Amino acid sequence: MPRLNVPNVDGCMTTNADAKSGSVDSSQDSAYPGPRYAWYVLGVLTLVYIFSFLDRQILNLLVAPIRRDLHVTDTQISLLSGFTFAIFYVAFGIPLGRVADSRNRTRLITGGFAAWSLFTAACGMAGSFGQLALMRMGVGIGEATLSPAAYSLISDYFPPRRRAFAQGIYNMGIYVGSGIALVLGGIVTGIVSRRADYTIPLLGTVRSWQVIFLVIGVIGLLVVPVMLTVREPVRQNAGRRAATSIPLGEVVAYVRQNFATYSRHNLGIAMLSFSSYGMSAWLPTYVIRQWHWTPAHTGVTMGTITAIFGSLGVVGGGWIADRMAARGHKDAYIRTALWSAVLWYPSGIAMLLVPSPDLAFLLFAPSAMFGAAAFSIGPAALMQITPQRMRGQVGAIYLFVVNLIGLGIGPTAVALCTDYLFHDDKMVGMSLLIVTCVAHLVAAVCLWYGRAPFVRSIESAKAWAEANA
Repeated sequence: MPRLNVPNVDGCMTTNADAKSGSVDSSQDSAYPGPRYAWYVLGVLTLVYIFSFLDRQILNLLVAPIRRDLHVTDTQISLLSGFTFAIFYVAFGIPLGRVADSRNRTRLITGGFAAWSLFTAACGMAGSFGQLALMRMGVGIGEATLSPAAYSLISDYFPPRRRAFAQGIYNMGIYVGSGIALVLGGIVTGIVSRRADYTIPLLGTVRSWQVIFLVIGVIGLLVVPVMLTVREPVRQNAGRRAATSIPLGEVVAYVRQNFATYSRHNLGIAMLSFSSYGMSAWLPTYVIRQWHWTPAHTGVTMGTITAIFGSLGVVGGGWIADRMAARGHKDAYIRTALWSAVLWYPSGIAMLLVPSPDLAFLLFAPSAMFGAAAFSIGPAALMQITPQRMRGQVGAIYLFVVNLIGLGIGPTAVALCTDYLFHDDKMVGMSLLIVTCVAHLVAAVCLWYGRAPFVRSIESAKAWAEANA
């Protein structure tokens, strides 16, 4: 049988025989930190990511009390949960990604974690739409420090053959954090909503929803020191330019050379994010308005499903992609993301059309799983086609596109349909159906046409690494 060349995620070529013997894997693994500490670091990064999503997603369960107290519309709420956060998250992401490519990444994340926790607590002191929007901007800036640096750290702690799975574990933070936000938010909302306001020493009287922001922000600050236990690793395969920052012009030139790959990959994942953020922002409100569930019941149910099945999807997607790549499928990452976009449709559509909330949440489980799968594959694919010294910056560009489209526009697209297409708050379910179906269709088309360019870009990354060795 002929020996089949298989690209690993750094663009190096291995063979089936090597893969079976484990000789290449073991030699590659020896250059990386010990696995026990690597998994510890991954656990810490995932914990921090959980807090980032807890801080950004908790607002989605507080729509009713915030609308009541601040006198805002669905569209304004969507701006708070999406655009005002996302615009600063993406604007600061690229310069902070550049910092991640040349400076200490663990210190960068630690400072950002402290900053966004402070701004989350400050949301609990906002007394107007403008003040709350300003605090959400601060949360966005703080959180912009995390993922570009985390993607780069994971690539230096884990060898190529384990990287998509490791990215899947890290991206569990999205779903565990969102799930905890809903479960904890639901429980706390049920408790604090028994009273309209509370008196807190030094702060005076605050509304019940403000208490939730204060508590979550303070807990985050207490967890910040854990990040200080993470050591900065040696940058793998950085070559002779390891101590220098790659000029932005060179990064732009490389991205332009591989524009077909980056544009289709980034837009495809962005449209899946568009669907995911729209759903997470408005599904709780849909259930509350459609079936009159309490926020507590809604939060616990949706949060539990999100945490369990979203985590299964994001880890399973990375595991499947790694297995496919090991069998010689050069487009494994893009192909797996494509299938996740398509397989979402049956349950994703049905859950918004069934006549009972119990059946809707039963269908939400597989839709959450398929909808999550691409979010471990996206970063892993990006690391596969990007030279090491550019990963923070290119990761920031990826996050710029994904979050500007997904987080910045997704929730607002649903709200605009409800406010201006249907003119009826109770039609939020139909708005969700339109937005998510269109998003998955566009994503599938982008990923389908991105497969061939992706394979070519693997060789482009290898050539750049060899030229700068």
